[in-house]
Amino acid sequence: MLSGEFSYNTFASVYERYTTMVGRVAEADETAAFLERFCKGRSALELGIGNGRVAVPLTERGVTVEGIDTSDNMLKLLAKRTSLIKAWKGNIADFNSEQRYRVVFCVYNTFMVLATREEQIACLRSAAEALDEEGVLVIEVRVPDFDGFVDGQKTTTMFVDHENTFVNTEIHDAITQNLTQTLLWFTGESVRRIPERLRYVYHQELDTMAECVGLELSERWGDWKRGAFTDASKRHVSVYRRTRLKC
Repeated sequence: MLSGEFSYNTFASVYERYTTMVGRVAEADETAAFLERFCKGRSALELGIGNGRVAVPLTERGVTVEGIDTSDNMLKLLAKRTSLIKAWKGNIADFNSEQRYRVVFCVYNTFMVLATREEQIACLRSAAEALDEEGVLVIEVRVPDFDGFVDGQKTTTMFVDHENTFVNTEIHDAITQNLTQTLLWFTGESVRRIPERLRYVYHQELDTMAECVGLELSERWGDWKRGAFTDASKRHVSVYRRTRLKC
């Protein structure tokens, strides 16, 4: 298994550059604005906080943000960036916190780094237990897309400019709902290889898993600007609230 820790420790030194090129840094303020409306002056916890791409602008909006990450290198980047955020190394699939938060959030494809259904349910359970009575869990997840796969394999050119080329190779295991992928980053005469294993999840399955740990869907959007979630959406932003435990 290719762990998120391995991947993001390797990725840390170029993470900000990469996320800038693919547009994720530019939308960080939109993400922070979306999350702020749920915080109401209370605290928030980010699962997979990384270098603080979202946590820092959310802190700048007056929210007290804490975070968890498996990557030592990412946590070092966060510490260099700000001293206002308390973050610790931990497994988002199984964590405990005495603090209760108004918002727990997991963005980008971090939830999919948990490569089994059991780990994903455990993450949802830990997140639910960390919410206060009025708290919400916000998860951003990519919508599975299997166009272009041939015999369970796919190669895609993700980004090209005058200096960089991103090529992503993927192998699909339908039984485990796993995508084993490798990003190849060509820059000049060098090549950087970044492997990762993800478990994709459809929104209906995510709702069912959430119900099993005492959460129910409150809102679902197609992006951080609160655009409609439709059949054409490439991702969704789902908001869950606590409810009675159902199973």
